Amino acid sequence: MQYTLGVDIGTSSTKGVLVAADGTIAASATRAHDVDRPHTGWVEMDARIWWDEFVSIANELISALRQAQGPGAAQGPDVAQGPDAAQGPGAAQGPDAAQGPGVEITAVGVSGMGPCVLLADAHDEPVRPAILYGVDTRSGAQIARMTDELGTDEITRVGGSTLTSQAGGAKIAWISDEEPDAWAEARRFFMPASWLARMLTGAYVLDHQSASQTSPLYDIENETWHDPWWQRYADTIEQPRLTWAGEIAGEVTDAASESTGIPAGTPVITGTIDAWTEAVSVGAHEIGDLMLMYGTTMFLVATGEQTLRTPSMWTTAGAFPGTRNLAGGLSTSGALTAWLKDLTGSGYPELLAEAEVSGPGARGLLILPYFAGERTPIQDPDARGIIAGLTLEHGRGDLYRAALEATALGVRHNVETMRAAGADITRIVAVGGGTQGQLWLQVISDVTGLVQEVPQTTIGASYGAAFLAASAVAPDGAAPAITDWNPIAQTITPNPELRAFYDTLFDRYVRLYEGTKELAHELAADQRGA
Repeated sequence: MQYTLGVDIGTSSTKGVLVAADGTIAASATRAHDVDRPHTGWVEMDARIWWDEFVSIANELISALRQAQGPGAAQGPDVAQGPDAAQGPGAAQGPDAAQGPGVEITAVGVSGMGPCVLLADAHDEPVRPAILYGVDTRSGAQIARMTDELGTDEITRVGGSTLTSQAGGAKIAWISDEEPDAWAEARRFFMPASWLARMLTGAYVLDHQSASQTSPLYDIENETWHDPWWQRYADTIEQPRLTWAGEIAGEVTDAASESTGIPAGTPVITGTIDAWTEAVSVGAHEIGDLMLMYGTTMFLVATGEQTLRTPSMWTTAGAFPGTRNLAGGLSTSGALTAWLKDLTGSGYPELLAEAEVSGPGARGLLILPYFAGERTPIQDPDARGIIAGLTLEHGRGDLYRAALEATALGVRHNVETMRAAGADITRIVAVGGGTQGQLWLQVISDVTGLVQEVPQTTIGASYGAAFLAASAVAPDGAAPAITDWNPIAQTITPNPELRAFYDTLFDRYVRLYEGTKELAHELAADQRGA
């Protein structure tokens, strides 16, 4: 039987799936990891972890699948669970593991968080840890300088977006300014997906979508690197070859085959940033679609044909030719609920049950979810979390309910900003680990007034990467349809009786930020000093 392998490097874990030709998940595996926060506003990660976890997951999945194909072996989607699944006696290892009877890996899909900045030397050794996406806010001085040098209007005309903490080009400039020793060694630029493609195939590529978030180094209308600004800010870095996410970057090398167990010569796609791969995984990448990604952070991607520009959101190239995106992201969502879980020493089931009892409005609590600054639409890295209305009568369930509503209010703020910019949103699809919680889904629909479609499989970007890989190697006219792979399983409808209540709460949410912004900025400055 034929399978595609999809692997996604996320903020808190790496996930991998082996998917059969009909879209059935034959095996899955996960590796948890942590990011490093060496200073306030810094979020980074050792990129060597990305390859190590890919190798571990690939070997586990292939070995588990081989065992499942044997006489009397267990079948079904759970054949590869846990880090020790491939380590038992007789487990097949190395490049022959995927070449046995009934097992054929036809292609590999890669995906990863982003936009990140990983700089490597001429031998592909990282010169420093990778700087992560907009949750890392260190490049404020570079954003201000580049904006002053180039001009806001020209930056927006060329790249589509103003410079924010999400801008990859500003993070490259930070390394040049602040770490001259690392900069002197740097020769190549990667993101997680392109790093995996490099390690697997030797190809030095980056997809257009990821490149369009390397502001201001990419020309969005001409879909190419903007050479004048590349030479100005990244002159010693070789430009990656630009391709589209689903195009084949190259084939697995002998060395990569020896490490991963994937047969040499297996095609590998270029891949893209996880939010866009997640949109593919649920079929939310057509004109008029909006994807809501429930994860450590919340991400939104609206797809259209026009290049919409607004200073509050991110304008990017799409994952496919002929599409443009207006995107946004909350800096915390799952990270906020995880923080509360750890702080209270509680489990999610207890917190969710108590949040249900708390009810709409959390008995008079209102939270600003800016615990790691905020990305869109306020673009304020110095925003801070606020919990308003606390009394001695409030409990952990009220706090948890208010946190869920805070992320929903943030989603509403983004959607209303997108629509004001001209986005024609006709369909909303939810994806990600957070969709497993029915209460969170319902709260988002109630607060925003949006109907959400939830697909059968919400595992996310690794599944989307596997789909892109399967499509890349399919014969002409025989590419799979994501609606066949992953049909819609449920629809979440907002409660109309709560509309007026949440309209009022949203107004208070916006006013609470404006009323506390100045003080929050003072506290953020104190935190940096500390």
